[in-house]
Amino acid sequence: MSQSDDTLLLANVSRRGLLKGLAGASALLLAARWDIGLANEQAQFGAGAMPGGWVDNPNVFIHIDANGLVTIVNNRAEMGQGIRTSLVMVAADELGADWDRVRAEQADGDQDKFGNQNTDGSRSMRHWYDPMRRAAAAARLMLEQAAANQWGVSVDQVRADIHKVVHPATGRELGFGQLAEAARELDVPGREGLVLKSDSELRFIGKESGLINGELKSTHPKAIDGEDIVTGKAIFGADVDLENTLYAVVARPPVYGATVKSVDDSEALKVRGVKKTVRIDGTGQPAAFNPLGGVAVVATNTWAAMEGRRALKIEWDNTPAGNNADYTSDTYRESLEKAAQSPGKVIRQSGDVEAALKEANKRVSATYYMPHMAQAPMEPPVAVVRVSGGKAEAWAPVQNPRATREGIAGLLEIDLENVTVHQTLLGGGFGRKSKPDFVIEAAQVAKAFEGQPIKLQWSREDDIQHAYFHAVSVDHLEAGLDGNGKATSWRHRTLSPSIASLFAPDPKHKAGFELGMGFNTMPFSIPAIRLENPPAPAHVRIGWFRSVYNLPHAWAIQSFAHEMAVAAGKDHRDYVLDLLGPGREVHNLTVGDGWNYGEDPEMYPIDVGRMRRVIERATEEAGWGKERAKGRGLGLAFHHSFVSYTAVVFDVEVDDGGQVTIHRADIAFDCGPQANPERIRSQMEGSCVMGIGIALQNEVTFQDGVAQQSNFDRYLLPRMPNAPKVVRVHLIDNPDDAMGGVGEPGLPPVAPALCNAIYAATGKRIRRLPVGDQLSA
Repeated sequence: MSQSDDTLLLANVSRRGLLKGLAGASALLLAARWDIGLANEQAQFGAGAMPGGWVDNPNVFIHIDANGLVTIVNNRAEMGQGIRTSLVMVAADELGADWDRVRAEQADGDQDKFGNQNTDGSRSMRHWYDPMRRAAAAARLMLEQAAANQWGVSVDQVRADIHKVVHPATGRELGFGQLAEAARELDVPGREGLVLKSDSELRFIGKESGLINGELKSTHPKAIDGEDIVTGKAIFGADVDLENTLYAVVARPPVYGATVKSVDDSEALKVRGVKKTVRIDGTGQPAAFNPLGGVAVVATNTWAAMEGRRALKIEWDNTPAGNNADYTSDTYRESLEKAAQSPGKVIRQSGDVEAALKEANKRVSATYYMPHMAQAPMEPPVAVVRVSGGKAEAWAPVQNPRATREGIAGLLEIDLENVTVHQTLLGGGFGRKSKPDFVIEAAQVAKAFEGQPIKLQWSREDDIQHAYFHAVSVDHLEAGLDGNGKATSWRHRTLSPSIASLFAPDPKHKAGFELGMGFNTMPFSIPAIRLENPPAPAHVRIGWFRSVYNLPHAWAIQSFAHEMAVAAGKDHRDYVLDLLGPGREVHNLTVGDGWNYGEDPEMYPIDVGRMRRVIERATEEAGWGKERAKGRGLGLAFHHSFVSYTAVVFDVEVDDGGQVTIHRADIAFDCGPQANPERIRSQMEGSCVMGIGIALQNEVTFQDGVAQQSNFDRYLLPRMPNAPKVVRVHLIDNPDDAMGGVGEPGLPPVAPALCNAIYAATGKRIRRLPVGDQLSA
């Protein structure tokens, strides 16, 4: 397979291989030490999450060749969030590299070399910002030392400039390429000797393009993959085509846990181009990241494989699926709503809620529902796998290359070192591609075709009907108000099937990390609080979806807080600021796990003052309090997730037919220091549109265990008329705080803010998502 240098996708970047290739060449190769990121990653993913050595287990490489080309290796998945540009930009800025002479290299899947590569949890920048800067600072110091040695002066008399090192006293200068060979021979400096650039010396980090002295100038690097993506040169999973490739699709059981009882492939084999059918072994329940099972049809092209699949005659056995074959959305919702009326497992308690509710001047109660959703990334799952001589090589758009390697190795019963995973660009992920079942499927088919590459493609129908579904959720809340409308008590029962059901017998209760996503970390200052988690069994594969359980928790809590304000006759913004109480730091509201995504609560407390500021900023920018015309209103919601703070205000108009027009969205966001503000704005804008889809349209329903939606004719996504006419993002920079997440925290407050705005415009309360046609009734 041939590629141009700027596709940056399939090179196997290993320290040993690079050193061998560079022997005798003029080049600098640097591996960095990762002490700060090490603690965070190891706390969450175990001792093997990040290499702790100095050179033996390098994570990120900075390579400068004799011509001055700087290659920076990115170890995280690029799925549209811009992390490949952002992490490379951080290193290039600290190094002093000319952006036009910087190249990105995508690391293959290898945790031992590159550390934890599982790109989820909005943690890439917050865990790798400091290591990237330290790596670049070490490289810069080595270049300076090499120049000082050549000129016979002390290192403090020289300094790195843009892509060169200068000696100000004499005006001498040497380019990075001229110094690379000599710098490579120097010892890598210890962390204690590194000095990072001051903010005034940075050219890219924290900067945005804009007007400078009245002239529009760009101070920000172009996206590394931007031009290739818009011109069709970028290599996504489906773009990988190896010589002699065969193509496969799979017929999977419609019901989770079902198996193939019998199959007649005689008609399928008559389809021109079809070569063979292959049985795919399922693992039953729990499925983890393994295939669902079924029958693969292998052909000379994807269309023939699909036509062959259409011709299969399969009888499915639902017996192993148990009561999954009876799973029906309406019935399940009713069962959860009934269970929500009874006490559940107590998660957090303070004060006497029962007594406070009895003594309340007014009681407010409501039940909220959020349905299953599918991630539905633009690029459906796809993988190319070749198995030969006891080894396997895969090319795939995966968020979790480590799990991919382990899954293939387990399936083929080979050592992990014999599995290579090349990480391509991802055409969206949203959590779906952190589960590598589709790559393991491809490996199972490739096992039957020794030495021949197999490209296994999922259709959109496959993607939606066999997703790792976002959990359905029912949340029931009750509150007591005193004579002034002030909250005296709060009881919240949350019911959702757990992601833990993927990996062990169904626990029927949310895990600690799931409850920690905005439920037991709720920071309202209310005298009596009781949080409960009644059981909710799983009947489908439950998996990560952007923002995960923050979505139903924020939807319920922020909607209910608005209902409390209405019941109290108070302004919503003023009321929630009173619920939050004065600015303070909350360091632990939980027992056991589930705090702040495994982050240190001392480094990442919930800062109520920061939450208040995003609320105040968003409402101020939106013109809160100004009178609106009939049928038009403002809605507010806010949430703390992924150790960042978001508030959203929508300006919405609803006509007599129930048609919703979103005039404007104002989003205030605080993630602490901002490495790449332009990408932060993009993420907030994307979250806004995606959240509108969650509020208005997204829903997967089940009848007798079978998903009823299969493509975008019924699984609806927001289109241009649904988007706000204007989206304004208001970034609050807190450079002295710890860095938070960006990719996911913009999403949770969107749906409740929109539904609160709908109430302000119409007086109609939305408690069931999606809104759908509820406004036209």
